[in-house]
Amino acid sequence: MARKVIEASGAPKPVGPYSKAIQVGDYVFLSGQGGVDPVSGKFASDIKGQTKQTLENLQTVLNGANLTIADLFKVSVFLRNASDFQAMNEVYKTFFPKDPPVRTTIVTELLFPEMLIEIDGAAYAKKD
Repeated sequence: MARKVIEASGAPKPVGPYSKAIQVGDYVFLSGQGGVDPVSGKFASDIKGQTKQTLENLQTVLNGANLTIADLFKVSVFLRNASDFQAMNEVYKTFFPKDPPVRTTIVTELLFPEMLIEIDGAAYAKKD
């Protein structure tokens, strides 16, 4: 099965040797995105701002595959601080008001120093 690198102008540039997203068959796999503004390169100052920006960045990458955030079926959320869980959820649920994707949330200190959250995911690309 052929794989296709998804080009997504407007999303933050990768900081390492990886693609923003790859499509394999009917599935698109997205690398982790953080709460960094793609224009300024600055992180939002709090978890709510970073969660919003992170999900907007994922949406931008999905746009490169002609998909929307509603096409995500699996996401992984990485939080720097467990105490941010409730505030992250407040913003997160506004992006998925109905039938949210399955999700795993992990607390880790292995994020960039300014990064409070990172989210990766998988989306279904086949349109009926």
